Amino acid sequence: MTEGNFVDYVKVHVASGKGGQGSTHLRREKYVARGGPDGGDGGRGGHAIVRGNKNLWTLVHYKFQKHFKAGHGEHGSKQRSTGADGADVYLEVPLGTVVRDTASNEILFEITEDGEEKIVAEGGLGGRGNWHFKSATNQTPRYAQPGIEGQERQLTLELKVLADVGLVGFPNAGKSTLLSVMTSAKPKIADYEFTTLKPNLGIVEYRDFQSFVMADIPGIIEGAAEGKGLGHYFLRHIERNATLLFLIPADSKDISKEYEILLDELRRYNPELLDKQRLVAISKNDMLDEELMAEMDEALKEDFSDMEYLFISSVAQQGITELKDRLWALLNE
Repeated sequence: MTEGNFVDYVKVHVASGKGGQGSTHLRREKYVARGGPDGGDGGRGGHAIVRGNKNLWTLVHYKFQKHFKAGHGEHGSKQRSTGADGADVYLEVPLGTVVRDTASNEILFEITEDGEEKIVAEGGLGGRGNWHFKSATNQTPRYAQPGIEGQERQLTLELKVLADVGLVGFPNAGKSTLLSVMTSAKPKIADYEFTTLKPNLGIVEYRDFQSFVMADIPGIIEGAAEGKGLGHYFLRHIERNATLLFLIPADSKDISKEYEILLDELRRYNPELLDKQRLVAISKNDMLDEELMAEMDEALKEDFSDMEYLFISSVAQQGITELKDRLWALLNE
């Protein structure tokens, strides 16, 4: 999944259909000169509906098509025949999509299940035909109701990635490299910060044909909760992850401080994120010799007394199996 086709934020315009007009038909047959009113009702206008689709991963199909309009209801006809309902229009979205009203920024609902449907704009009701208005004093009404107009609204669709494990770390911490090693994903990897601008997903194959989904989230910088860097555009993806894997490079000036900064950004964005399972991985382990690793391990035991951590190297394939085992255990606790 490349950055170009990963679209996780779009605005669309939807319009439901207008209801059909009621008929003013008067019954006329060969031997029935005055059969009275028999105009049928108009059909309902089509709804605009958002529907969950588990086979979609992004909102890229709304990148160029922004307007969606349902069909109008058909007019009523003779013999009390009701007009056909207008065709509904469906907006297929991936699971984990939040739908907002653009004008008020109010969250309308979230789509989390395959096939889940929510009406965002109801079609207008069809008008009643003239036979509804027949009475003892008005036996041949020559009027009927018009159909009710449909609704129009602007919607904002936000995708929050549904993944089992979310990679959290500063730019250039090695998250994309780890994802490429643990999965078959091919994220962009380079030796500069903010190489990853969009989340990348990969499936980690585990023992006995079991698997879980891992997401590489773009790097966090200090102040991200206030919108610095890519701000909320990637922090919201972390809300959907069951377990958070903090990745801190071994050559960091202060591993404990980096972890606290990352934790603080999550806390300021959404305190509930701290309730998730957490694991710290010290990456780029191949840069350390045994003596230096032992010293670092002793220092970390004190700083991470209540937090589990392990050493890994994506390039040298060190500690990857142990990491998979620990992540699997956390996901199944």
